[in-house]
Amino acid sequence: MPAKFGTVDEYISTFPPTTKKALNQIRSVIQKAAPTAEEIISYNIPAFKLDGMLVWYAGYKEHIGLYPRPDAITVFKKELTSYKLSKGTIQFPLDQPLPVGLITRIVKYRIAENQAAAAAMSKRATEKTKPASKRQPAAAKTPSTKKNPK
Repeated sequence: MPAKFGTVDEYISTFPPTTKKALNQIRSVIQKAAPTAEEIISYNIPAFKLDGMLVWYAGYKEHIGLYPRPDAITVFKKELTSYKLSKGTIQFPLDQPLPVGLITRIVKYRIAENQAAAAAMSKRATEKTKPASKRQPAAAKTPSTKKNPK
């Protein structure tokens, strides 16, 4: 059972130099793309949070895993054809340069997704707290114009 990590630095420190370098690089790319995101440990791996969970990433023997949620993988599927994918994971091999531009676009996409979801949730919450007199009236039901056959 791996140790429980308290910080991202603690997590990264457990890897060999090549993996550390790639982990620090992906960390930097995400921080640059989402400068106001909070860096945390979630599911015992590094993650970023901004209006909800943004992305996770993790180090492995031969690759760096990025976990941007399934929607993002679907949206960027054509650009991800040279990487191993699963429903929620992208694997970037350690023997290849990280696709910085692609990772940046994926993170920015996730920011937009989270902001849209937060705005929708805020709008619903605002609607619920409005006094009844200020709410949009429900569509009026008009009586049927059909005549009852006798």
